[in-house]
Amino acid sequence: MRCCIYSSLRRTGCICSCVFTLTPMKIAIVTGANRGLGKEVARQLAGRGYRVVLTSRSDAGRAVADSFRQGGLDVDFHPLDVADANSIANLTEYLRKQYGTIDVVVNNAGIHYDTFQNTMTADFDIVEEAWRVNTLGPWRVSQALYPLIRKGGGGRIVNVSSSSGSFVESWPGTPAYAITKAALNMLTMKLAADLEKDGILVNSVCPGWVRTDMGGPDGTRSVSEGAESILWAATLPDDGPSGGFFKDGEPVSW
Repeated sequence: MRCCIYSSLRRTGCICSCVFTLTPMKIAIVTGANRGLGKEVARQLAGRGYRVVLTSRSDAGRAVADSFRQGGLDVDFHPLDVADANSIANLTEYLRKQYGTIDVVVNNAGIHYDTFQNTMTADFDIVEEAWRVNTLGPWRVSQALYPLIRKGGGGRIVNVSSSSGSFVESWPGTPAYAITKAALNMLTMKLAADLEKDGILVNSVCPGWVRTDMGGPDGTRSVSEGAESILWAATLPDDGPSGGFFKDGEPVSW
């Protein structure tokens, strides 16, 4: 039992007769979490005892967070457009004031699985938007939230990637998506090297072909199955790997 009820276990100041130690609640941020994989990852992390800040560009994420709270899960909501520096700054300030430190960042927000074009027919407005969301978005979010993760004494950054971004496993088509995911994998390597000194583990994961709005109804994996690789990377032990690209907890050649 607890001697006090906190709005966040990051806060202290309880005075009571019982003496025991409370384990600080871990705070996880999930981007693009109003549907699909992000929504499922937020649900499962909350089910494992994390306080989850569910973010989305649209206000649809607010209703998702409300429904999770009604089900007894500890889920907060804050709007976030990962392609907008001001939106990232607003989230960062909110997290700083509300929680002080964070433990996990899941860079899940993604856009444009462009099966309808190739490199010769590509619409560069689509390519540039994919670049801003799929690659620069995780980069900006990770950089902005780094002080809060470092303050927490280590942490986990998970970049949701795809085998389409692998030089070994990719396939023709989807140029905007594949190229931006390949760049995301390189970003993962660079982040991991720069954050090693802080004990922050950074990995990319491929969830597989999942039956989501982006993956379509023919995907070979359910949303729950696809979320497993992300959850694995988000909950790695301190001696876990960093700087890699993984699927189902196993390295992926890229």
